[in-house]
Amino acid sequence: MSEEFEVRGVHENHMDEAAEREPRGMAGRLAVITAILATMGAMFSYMAGSTQADAALLKNDAAIRKTEAANQWNYYQAKGNKQNLSELGMELSSDARKPFFAAEMKRYEAQKVEIKLAADKLEQASAALDEKSEAQMHRHHRWAQATMLLQIGIAMAAIALLTRKQWLGRLVLVMGALGLVVGTLAYFGI
Repeated sequence: MSEEFEVRGVHENHMDEAAEREPRGMAGRLAVITAILATMGAMFSYMAGSTQADAALLKNDAAIRKTEAANQWNYYQAKGNKQNLSELGMELSSDARKPFFAAEMKRYEAQKVEIKLAADKLEQASAALDEKSEAQMHRHHRWAQATMLLQIGIAMAAIALLTRKQWLGRLVLVMGALGLVVGTLAYFGI
């Protein structure tokens, strides 16, 4: 027959003694609080990464619209140059050719108006995307701040367990609450 014997090491005896000395299960409470803070921190960290990626995509779209607007302004300048050449052609040409150059000047002027409207619209779109990107970066910073506060709370929980200081355990709750408040601000974009 095999009989099982429990062989207890010095470490286990020490842990049992520490648990008996510990006021009202401080380790258990801090373990649960740490798990909650770590879970919230993981969610906040994900949100920080997500909003940062969104901000980068919006900034990229803004840059694309800005480039498209610059292309329109170059096109506008080209039409202006052609209009100027038509004006010069009208001044230098014979009376028979002047109506042609006058019509060309009017055509280029009309084209410039359309091009200017398109360029202005693209610049407005770029500015709107830049604003959205800035708002997302603000949210990203809030999420990062909330994550940092929760990580500080987790580190303080470890210190509270090692030092067995109850006031430090309460400070863990304060840091967790602050992290939750800042996370709520990030959620609402404040």
